Amino acid sequence: MAEIKPLLDKVLVKLEKPEETTRAGIIVAGKSKDQPIIATVIARGPGGMIDGKEVKMYVESGDKVIINKYSGTEISYKGEEYTILSQRDILAFVG
Repeated sequence: MAEIKPLLDKVLVKLEKPEETTRAGIIVAGKSKDQPIIATVIARGPGGMIDGKEVKMYVESGDKVIINKYSGTEISYKGEEYTILSQRDILAFVG
């Protein structure tokens, strides 16, 4: 578990590596790097008042979510790669 504690409406996620091959072992050439990707929520902020509006947090640690590739800020902490983004940048839950 990361020791990073997001503030307000921020969410710490760990990106899943995109599969470059199909189940049959076929390598997918030119797979779009711009498509949304799946990440696991590691930690989240408490929500609260942001710009005069109450923000409720809907994600929990362990949730699988879809985010846009270019959302948030990528960081490296203790040899692990994470992304910190706003909850509003999460597009959907997975499974």
